Amino acid sequence: MLNLKLKRTLLTVAFLTLLTTFYGFEARFAEPATDTAASELTAVEPTGPAALPLAESYQISVYDNIIRRISGEEGNDWRLMSAIAYHESRFTPDIVSRRGAKGLMQIMPVVARQFDVPQEQLLDPETNVRLANLLLNKIASTLRMPTSVPFRDRMSIILASYNGGIGHVSDARRLARSHGENPNSWEVVSRYLELKADPAYYENEVVRCGRFTGYKQTRAYVNDVMKRYDRYCQVAK
Repeated sequence: MLNLKLKRTLLTVAFLTLLTTFYGFEARFAEPATDTAASELTAVEPTGPAALPLAESYQISVYDNIIRRISGEEGNDWRLMSAIAYHESRFTPDIVSRRGAKGLMQIMPVVARQFDVPQEQLLDPETNVRLANLLLNKIASTLRMPTSVPFRDRMSIILASYNGGIGHVSDARRLARSHGENPNSWEVVSRYLELKADPAYYENEVVRCGRFTGYKQTRAYVNDVMKRYDRYCQVAK
């Protein structure tokens, strides 16, 4: 009788172990395969301000000190700039895209020329991060959004300009305004960026940069960077 109970107990333990292993395996493969750090941070579900203590020592990348210092000097949140760097290059300083964008922040040579920086310096991490900060600030000042615009709307529109071009974003804002909608709402601007693929909209007299077909990429870029920024804000000061 004792042996029978022992066998049943052992069989139950073995079954539970097998079940846990199987579902654990399935859960891991349900996560994005390209972003280990993101899956680890996503697992944290804060329930309030004290749910996840911030740590100055938390390392986002080996370029934290550079990004933190330069972003601070230029008045930007280093965690946002880190989120951009992750999306642009996965923190790879010597990467060059097929279009010619270079470095951590994937800066185009034309941007270097705008700020009188020699192109051969674009792969230097400090120069690259500095240019990204300068470009973001220039975009913000060009867009001239009121200070009352909510942060997420403001930053999403700036990021869309960084990725898709300020000309197309400005067109979308002018279209929104001409149709009586809010040009400072990312939801509205995003919709008009999509509509700029339609001749009924890109041939409108307020449009200066013509057709725009990259709205899906730009929308995904903004969403991805903002989500990663939120994650970084949870773990780093």
